[in-house]
Amino acid sequence: MNRLTIIGNLTRDPEQRTTPSGSTVCTFTVAVNRRARRDAQNNQPEADFFRVSAWNQLGENCARFLSKGRKVAVVGPVSVHTYQGNDGQTRASLEVMANDVEFLSSRNETEGEGGYTAPAAAAPAPAAENASAGFTAVETDELPF
Repeated sequence: MNRLTIIGNLTRDPEQRTTPSGSTVCTFTVAVNRRARRDAQNNQPEADFFRVSAWNQLGENCARFLSKGRKVAVVGPVSVHTYQGNDGQTRASLEVMANDVEFLSSRNETEGEGGYTAPAAAAPAPAAENASAGFTAVETDELPF
């Protein structure tokens, strides 16, 4: 069974593309901090980086709602791709084909940072007499819970 679950933060905004066959794919990178190990130079936690691909409706939702810095949980199979770096060394990249992506950051955490922002103007509230039409006021002491 090949199933990986990671929780981390996006390192940059997601990129959405459409394949020639019409499928939508969204790719992004998630940084997952290691708990016990720290980088000796700047005392930051060491991190592993996973490329994530989300397809079709899941990919569209990721492209729409995610942005750099947002915390996500990703579940799916992982594969390793090797490539030759610019310096001539062989490197490896871990890629997760997302079956499920859960958005863990609240909307307010990224407000003003490229994430979700609330609508500028709210609809006017209905008149008080219309708001109570058809409803009976109930004291909180009368509630069964």
